[in-house]
Amino acid sequence: MTSSAFAQDNLSIEIDISLQRLYLVDNSTIISSYPISSSKYGEGSKQNSFKTPLGSHMIKEMIGDQVPKNTIFISRINTQREAKIIHDQENSDNDYVTTRIMWLDGLEDGKNKGKGVDSYNRYIYIHGTHEEGLIGQKASHGCIRMFNSDVIELFSVVKKGTKVYIRA
Repeated sequence: MTSSAFAQDNLSIEIDISLQRLYLVDNSTIISSYPISSSKYGEGSKQNSFKTPLGSHMIKEMIGDQVPKNTIFISRINTQREAKIIHDQENSDNDYVTTRIMWLDGLEDGKNKGKGVDSYNRYIYIHGTHEEGLIGQKASHGCIRMFNSDVIELFSVVKKGTKVYIRA
């Protein structure tokens, strides 16, 4: 897929927690579908809950352009280390953020924006994971996890300001 195949300004992302899927949408038409992992703690916006927030968001920051696949980020900083990818359904002791980061900002006051519920201040991302064997089931600590190859593809076609809607 190339970004010239569609108008970037019309792109949005829809995430369906019940199906553990992320859809790239161009003017109401689904153009790509990816398996994801949302929070193993369920859905919610409360600070320190480790839950995946629902509702309208946008991509506020994009981090990791051109870094090698499987690169580990800690606090959004490239560690220059490569994660060992786990393909089995195994929950490791680490919750590595890998490859690319699309940092979400909530757009709904009191729901996912503002004191105690703010998605941006909670560091809610769409990102790659080293626990690829858990993709397709609830396994994260609040973020939306993707296969590393999928997050590279998605990152290459969206931009800051792209709307993201998360539903249960």
